[in-house]
Amino acid sequence: YAACEMKPSSKIDADKPQVTGQVLFRQYYSYGRLEAVFYLDGFPLDNNQSARAIHIHELGDLSNGCDSTGGHYNPFRVNHPRHPGDFGNFSPKEGKIRKYKANLFATLFGPYSIMGRSVVIHEQEDDMGKGNNKASLENGNAGRRLACCVIGMCNKSLWEEKLPEVTDKKKR
Repeated sequence: YAACEMKPSSKIDADKPQVTGQVLFRQYYSYGRLEAVFYLDGFPLDNNQSARAIHIHELGDLSNGCDSTGGHYNPFRVNHPRHPGDFGNFSPKEGKIRKYKANLFATLFGPYSIMGRSVVIHEQEDDMGKGNNKASLENGNAGRRLACCVIGMCNKSLWEEKLPEVTDKKKR
């Protein structure tokens, strides 16, 4: 189990969304698929806004806000959006993202572990490598970094607390 405590980047303007919350990870064994829970707040309440890209970045360095997290985590040197930490786009509803994703390609184990790396929420939608420019193949033209966090180990109680809140359809 791993957790990432999301905080707004110290480098963004005060009028930008101040995103907080958690990204949680679970992987039962080294060859199993990674699962994630995205539990985020602080987006504009307007439901017509564009989706936001969420990615794993190389470094867990927040010394210069989210700008010091390096580029996308891309250990296999492949074009975007096939990096292990390309989680895609998320559409906030009523200022929140509540999402469960399974079968992710990142891992908590071994030499390609995402432990100690960062999760970054971008200002814009990811173009999924279809932007016809170099940046599109590197980062999906997702824009500035709104918020970020460092991935660290946690116990399963946090996962067990948040998972029902994002998967229970009756609450919506």
